[in-house]
Order: sequence, then structure tokens, then C-alpha cells
Amino acid sequence: MLAEERFSLIMEQLDRKRTVTVQELCEALNTSESTIRRDLTELDRQGKLNKVHGGATLPDSRFLADEPTMEAKETLAVEQKRSIAQAAAQLINANDFVFIDAGSTTLELVRALTGDALKASYLTNGVAHARALAQKGCRVYLPGGLLRPQTEAIVGAPTVSIIQQYNFTKAFMGANGVALEAGFTTPDPEEAAVKAAAVHRARETWFLVDDAKFARIYPAVIADLQGGAILTNRCPNPKYKQFTLVKETEV
Repeated sequence: MLAEERFSLIMEQLDRKRTVTVQELCEALNTSESTIRRDLTELDRQGKLNKVHGGATLPDSRFLADEPTMEAKETLAVEQKRSIAQAAAQLINANDFVFIDAGSTTLELVRALTGDALKASYLTNGVAHARALAQKGCRVYLPGGLLRPQTEAIVGAPTVSIIQQYNFTKAFMGANGVALEAGFTTPDPEEAAVKAAAVHRARETWFLVDDAKFARIYPAVIADLQGGAILTNRCPNPKYKQFTLVKETEV
């Protein structure tokens, strides 16, 4: 296997796990320990990872601008998203007025709603979310605005204006990235504006993010870390708990 092929496979492992050991890489790539150590040294020199004792981690933050489609996102970290969604669903009471953000993890939340949560009222800017809520018999409001094909989210000034007319007991938000220095971020400024408006109008805000989204920074800011609590399957860095409440489903 060529060095560049190994580099690519090592980075794929890191993107998925955030941290890897030399032994894990040896087994995954069927390569000797000495070769893996040399590869990690070179990738560390290039600034693509941090070489640590016994393995490697991703840098504390990575700046990204890619935006997968809704269809593509629904195939990523499926089990992690389901565990987060099930925990989030348990936070909703019958008398809540809830904002549910567009996104793949929040769509899993809608699918997980049962019991008293079905008696709550909802406002969502996700078309698929509104349909799923209606099919469950929930009372659901859908704001006006522009539908973005990429994420199937309703955005724009009319959407923000409508959200600003409500007070939510709880908001369940999606984010493409969360980082210590940048907070919660997303690729599109219009979606960020809608998210920020909902956060501002909510008494209690939860960001539903799987562990792959930590230490990632996107162009548009939603809120700083104090802007909402984090509900995740696993928090890879305990420093986040110094800034906001973090609940993990994997203990």
C-alpha cells in the first residue's frame, strides 16, 4: 500500500473515531507498527493530526465548509443519533411548546416521541419533521420562508420573524460543528440565523450532536457554548463541561 493511501485511511479512521491507537491502525491497515508510527509522524508534521503517546488525535478544531445533503446525513452515525434522540424525547412533557430544528438527529427525535411528548405542541422548520409530527397526531406549526433543497429546512427573514413571535419551553437544535473556541456552528448563514432566533426564544436549549461533530468549526455561528446544553452519545473532551451542561448517552 502506498503512503498516500495509508494517510487517507488513517484520516478516515480519525474522522470517525476522533482518537486512534497505533494498534488499532495496524489492524485496520494490516501494516507494521513502525510504518504506522512513521506515518503518524509525517501527518503530525503536516498538521493533519496530533501525534500522542500510543496513537493520534485530531487537532483541537478543524475548519470545514462542506454541507452533506439531508439524505446523506441520515446514513451517518445512525446508532449514535438514535441514542441521543431517545434521551432527548424523555425531556419533553405534555405541556411543553417545543422548537425542533431541521436536521437528521432532530428527525430521529421526532421518530422517538412517545407518551406525554405526543401531547406537546411543536414548531419546526424541517419539512420532514413537520410531516412526521403530523403523522403522530401532534399539534405542529410550520413557519413560512424559503425551502433549502440541500437540508430540507425552511429559512429566510420570514422564518426568523415568525420564530421571534413565540416563546418556547424547550428547543432541540442541530449543529454541524461544536468547538471550544467557536461554539455551535453550521455551513449556511441563513440556517444559522433561524437557529439563533430559536435559541434566543427558548427557555431551555439542547444541542443534539454526536461525537464526530466535536472540534469542528463551520463558517456560520449559531451560539457560543453557553448558548445551550449538549446532549451527545460521547463527549471526547472534558473541557466542554467547563462551559455548559453536557449529557452523554454512553456511560
